[in-house]
Amino acid sequence: MEEFIREWGYIALFAYSFGGGFVGLVIAGVLSYAGDLNIYIAILVAGISNFLGDQFLFTLARQNKSYAKDMMKKYGRKVALAHVLMRKYGSFVVILQKYIYGIKTLIPLAMGLTKYSSTKFVVFNAVATMLWACIVGFASYTAGEYILNSTEEFKYVGIAIVAAILIAVTYLFKRV
Repeated sequence: MEEFIREWGYIALFAYSFGGGFVGLVIAGVLSYAGDLNIYIAILVAGISNFLGDQFLFTLARQNKSYAKDMMKKYGRKVALAHVLMRKYGSFVVILQKYIYGIKTLIPLAMGLTKYSSTKFVVFNAVATMLWACIVGFASYTAGEYILNSTEEFKYVGIAIVAAILIAVTYLFKRV
C-alpha cells in the first residue's frame, strides 16, 4: 500500500486539488507524517493545482459568461452568499473562499463574470493559495503526528478516521 501511495499519491492530490483539495491536502499531510509522502512536495502539488483550478474557473467565466451563469443557476443561495461576501470583503474574498466550503468554486466564477481585474485576481489567488496550502498542509502534518502516535500500529486506521471526520464535516457544510 505504501508503494502505491508513493507512486500515485501526488498525481491523485493534483487531480483532487484542481477542484478544491482541502480533504486531499489533509490526507496528504497525515501521509507525510507517516513517511509515505513528502509534506513540502504535497503542499507544492496541492497549491499549484488549486491555483490553476481557480484560474481556470475565473477564465472560464470571463470567456464564456453564458455557460458560467448556467452553471451557477443551481446554487442560488450559495451564489447570493458569494455576492454578499464579495461586496463585504472585496478582494480579500479570494483568500476567504479557500476556507469556506460550498463557495470555493463560485467565487472565481462570480468574479470572472464581473469587471474584476484579471491581474488582481492572479495576485490575490496566488497569495491565498500559498497561505491555504501552507496552513492546511502543516496543520494536517501536525495532526498526523497526534493521530498516528495514538494509533501507531494502525496508521491507515488513523488516516481513515481523519477522512471520515472530514467527510462528515463536508457533508454538514454542504447541507447548510
